Amino acid sequence: MDEENQGFAPYAAAVPPVVFKDRSTGLVVFGIMTILVGGLCALFVPLMLVGQVFSERTTGVPPNYSAILPGVGLYGFMAVALVWLGIGSIQATRWARALLLIFSWSWVVMGVVMLVVMAFALPSVLGDVSASGTSAGHPAPPAAVAPVVMIFTLGFLGVFFVIVPGVFAFFYGSRHVKATCEARHPWASWTDACPLPVLAASLWMIVGVPMLLIMALTGHAVMPFFGEFLTGVPGALACLAYAAIWGYGAWAMYKLNRGGWWLVFIVLCMQTLSTLLTFAQHDVMEMYRLLGYPDSQIEQLQKFSFFSGNGMMWIMVASMLPWLGYLFYIERYFRWKPPVPEHG
Repeated sequence: MDEENQGFAPYAAAVPPVVFKDRSTGLVVFGIMTILVGGLCALFVPLMLVGQVFSERTTGVPPNYSAILPGVGLYGFMAVALVWLGIGSIQATRWARALLLIFSWSWVVMGVVMLVVMAFALPSVLGDVSASGTSAGHPAPPAAVAPVVMIFTLGFLGVFFVIVPGVFAFFYGSRHVKATCEARHPWASWTDACPLPVLAASLWMIVGVPMLLIMALTGHAVMPFFGEFLTGVPGALACLAYAAIWGYGAWAMYKLNRGGWWLVFIVLCMQTLSTLLTFAQHDVMEMYRLLGYPDSQIEQLQKFSFFSGNGMMWIMVASMLPWLGYLFYIERYFRWKPPVPEHG
């Protein structure tokens, strides 16, 4: 992610004209592609609902719509946001370029993490599938099937979750694209009020707030808490507390408030320790039961060694470590400077 915004910019400063290549056409093309991605996200909403109906027909288990509400809410939000950002890109707005740059890099990072996880998990999953089929009386699949599945899966993830967003990041990170947007809209935008790396962290936390609220309101709040799972009213209250912390932390960090950075850092450290202690004493299947997963689905998950034992625990903890590293990276933007004394 570029670091062109190094501090607060309340207004567009008068600067000498910058020579650049006009990228208005590219902004229109990438804006249309962004809108198409938003439309794809919108399709996942009915697909998730239809999936519950088909699951009922195949397993006989009543659909659990409340369990998929967080996912439905996330895809719905992504659909609206991407269409909005695509329109902003077509109009060459400064805020759209900044947000799409953040979104593209976030997409790349998530893709790399998914590739690493799948590279470790897929061999185990394929081995469990083969063993399950053989034990059920089905012939074992040919030995060449597993490598083909591995190559296809990792290739698909690499293209659509690393290369494609990488192209978006390269385009919106170009100085010519930045200069084009600034020339079309010379006045400062709200995205100029803090460095882009800090703005990215604030937006990530804001996205998590409605997800926590949905968990609290649907009654599916299950929160690890230093060796135990909080459910019911305590779990809902924990979700609301986290939502309040992330919401305030996002606002405070956007304002470059060092206290907000410390709050987020301390809470994230405590959450990492809490998760580690909880899953060291409880199996992940217990969490699935508390979340309302039917026994038939839990039995299917138990057939895969990757989803049992301590594997998921380490994945959950490891997923928080990049967050801590990123907080250390952006800490320099919050360094307090003492006021210069006035001499009379």
